[in-house]
Amino acid sequence: MTTTATSSASDPDMPPPSRFASLRSRFLPADPVPLWLGWLAAVVVAGFAGALRLVGLGEPARIYFDETYYAKDAYGLWSHGHEHQTVENADELLAQGQQEIFTGTGDFVVHPPMGKWLIALGDWLWSLFPFGSAMTPEGWRFAAALAGMISVLVLVRLATRLTRSLLLGSAAGLLLALDGLHFTLSRIAMVDIFLTLFVLAGFACLVIDRDKTRERWVRLAEAGVDVTTAGWIGMRWWRLAAGLCFGTAVGTKWSALFFIAVFGLLTVAWDYGARRSVGQRRAFLRWFGIDAVPAFVQTVVVAGLVYLVSWSGWLFTAGGYNREHSAGTAPDWMPGFLASSYEALVGLADYHRRMMEFHNGLTSDHSYISAPWEWLVMRTPVMFHYDGEAVGCGTGNCVTSVVSIGTPIVWWISLLAIAVMLAWWLTLRDWRAGAVLIGVAAGWLPWLAFPDRPTFLFYALPMLPFLILAIVLMLGLVMGAGEESPRFAPYTRALGGVVFGVVLLLVVANFAYLYPVMSAYPMDEGLWRERLWFDVWIYGNGGS
Repeated sequence: MTTTATSSASDPDMPPPSRFASLRSRFLPADPVPLWLGWLAAVVVAGFAGALRLVGLGEPARIYFDETYYAKDAYGLWSHGHEHQTVENADELLAQGQQEIFTGTGDFVVHPPMGKWLIALGDWLWSLFPFGSAMTPEGWRFAAALAGMISVLVLVRLATRLTRSLLLGSAAGLLLALDGLHFTLSRIAMVDIFLTLFVLAGFACLVIDRDKTRERWVRLAEAGVDVTTAGWIGMRWWRLAAGLCFGTAVGTKWSALFFIAVFGLLTVAWDYGARRSVGQRRAFLRWFGIDAVPAFVQTVVVAGLVYLVSWSGWLFTAGGYNREHSAGTAPDWMPGFLASSYEALVGLADYHRRMMEFHNGLTSDHSYISAPWEWLVMRTPVMFHYDGEAVGCGTGNCVTSVVSIGTPIVWWISLLAIAVMLAWWLTLRDWRAGAVLIGVAAGWLPWLAFPDRPTFLFYALPMLPFLILAIVLMLGLVMGAGEESPRFAPYTRALGGVVFGVVLLLVVANFAYLYPVMSAYPMDEGLWRERLWFDVWIYGNGGS
């Protein structure tokens, strides 16, 4: 039977009536941004990011860097349902417009197939345009460009929700659009941009779930329900959506598991905090049975199912690598379909064992290896492409390059922002600062546990949105300074506005300065070298 707040006011476990009156102000902060305006801003900023990424998408007009794996694997998935081995000169054949590049054998791959399915889907979509065709540089990079654009849109909406400021939300999207690492990985057929998109989208779904759950608590309290003893308060559809996103992320790269682990703990911590905030005593059992266990199903179990579905092409075809490993091993009592399913899953498990062995034993003497502690300072970016005999710049010494480097101003300012977020969380326990720090930690700290494994700067891309959230939250603190001191508020707000403007102008200028060396734009070698400030940005760890 439902109990009203008024009828149970004498209960010693009940908070005073003022507690209910304050729920709305604590759980539902004012949102001064009209919904339509917030979406319009997000679309405009994302459109700007998309234009940056689509212009010159076909340069360089050949397979380069790790496209040699991902673009061809994607084509194999689309053509056969699984990755296929290719002939030795497959890259040259594709550059000539020829598409007969496969042998008759499945290929061993070391990353799950979801990102490659998306590359293939983008290639198919590009072929539908009147000016497009399949298996061209624009085609196999089109999905990455779309993912880059959509991730900007998601970040604008997320940052607007976190800050309740359209200005700061739009600034977050602009910073992501103008980051060089995000830019270059949105213009190459690699899977890191998809990993970043789905990690960010999953986190955004959890933040929305947090807001929606608190809104339900407020509505229950205002309807007279005794929230101090309430249990289940409704289906958590946004948390289920987060599980779908996280499953797609881990189906792209296994490193998404780090994010699933920490964000899964974060969302149930938010639930426990909500139950304590509405005045529930002895809330642990309700939280564990009603919130934590379903959260595990909605995030981890759902993610696992999505991951398994991502392997459908391998499971439902016969030619994939290791596909026949367990043929004939099913027990005799199993009927045909069940037996074949059992054998396929056993073979897939063995495939994963081989993948893990590859990653555990991976070594490399690549010149552009970058240790995790070097990522935030941009010490060793990766030279994806370099052509020292290019034409088109008007001089005799023309070069083109794609240097995958984050916009230094963004990453260097993020170091200060992380420190501010840490101080903010330690002093005031602001949940936004804590969530951003957890996102950064999930994308960075686990890699420190593998000091002997070769890593590269672009591994840091999934934590970039959280670094940018830290920056805009810090800028929000600066711009909001003086709220409790009306006498000085105009001056501190003006100072905050100046800082905000200077940061954005520096980022715009820094990106524009580096744009030619990141976009395969022909330029004089002397001017090219001027833009790469340090020798390590040119030669990596291989010397001069």
